[in-house]
Amino acid sequence: MIGEKDQTFTSLGQTPMRLAVLSDIHGNLEALNQVLNDIAQGQIDTVVCLGDCVGYGPEPEEVVQEIRARRIPFILGNHELGLLDPSYLDWFNPPTRASLRITRNLLSIDSKNYLRTLKPFLTAYGCRFVHGFPPDSITTYLYEVSDLEIHRILSALPERICFIGHTHDLHLIASEGQGIAYLPFDRGVFPLRGEANYLINVGSVGQPRDGDNRAKYVIWDEAAAAIELRYVTYNIARTAEKIMALDFPEYNARRLF
Repeated sequence: MIGEKDQTFTSLGQTPMRLAVLSDIHGNLEALNQVLNDIAQGQIDTVVCLGDCVGYGPEPEEVVQEIRARRIPFILGNHELGLLDPSYLDWFNPPTRASLRITRNLLSIDSKNYLRTLKPFLTAYGCRFVHGFPPDSITTYLYEVSDLEIHRILSALPERICFIGHTHDLHLIASEGQGIAYLPFDRGVFPLRGEANYLINVGSVGQPRDGDNRAKYVIWDEAAAAIELRYVTYNIARTAEKIMALDFPEYNARRLF
C-alpha cells in the first residue's frame, strides 16, 4: 500500500485495485503531505498524479522530489510546460508568469531535467490520465469543450474512464447513448454504471476552486466500480505565509482561503 516513503509504486499494471488520482498540487507541500497521509489510511494500491505539481505555491522542489521519491506516475501539466518552454509563457496571465519565473529559480537542475521526461498522458487499468482534456491535451479546459464534443471524444476513447485536472474544479460526467450527463459530485462514494463512459475532473490538491478550500483527490475502486471524492484539511495559513515570504503575487496566497 502507498503511504510510507519506502512504499512506492513502480509500474502500471492491469490488476484490479484501489487507485488514488490527484492533480494540481502547485507547490503546496502542506496540502500534499496531508493528502498522502489520508491516502495511507485508505488501503490504496497505487497513485497517479495528473500534473501541475509546480506553479503558484512556495515549495515546488519539495513537491516534485516527494512525488519522485514515492515513484508516483506524473504527467505533464501546463505549468510544467510553461517552465520547459519559455515561449509558452505568453499563454499565462501576468501574475502566473511572475509565479513561474519565481518557481524556476526554486527548482533544482535535477528536477527540471526530470520534468522534461514527462509525457502528456498515461493509460492503465482501463483508464486514461491527462491534465487538460482527452485524448492528450495539456492546455484545453473542460469548460471550453461543448457537450457534443465531450460525447464524441469519450465515445471514441478505448478507455472507459478518463481522469482530468487543470480546472481545479470537480465534475463527474457520464457519456451514454446520444449524449452526456453531469452527475452530482461531492464528498462521498459514487457508483459508476457499467454501460457508460466517464470523464472525471478530480479537483485540486494545492489550490481548489470549487468553493471549498480543502484539498481534493479521488479514489477509483475498480472492484466496487465506484469513485470516492475525498476532502482533506491542511494548514492553509502556513502555506500562505510561505508564499508571501518568497514574494509570489499576493493573489496566490489569498485565493487559497
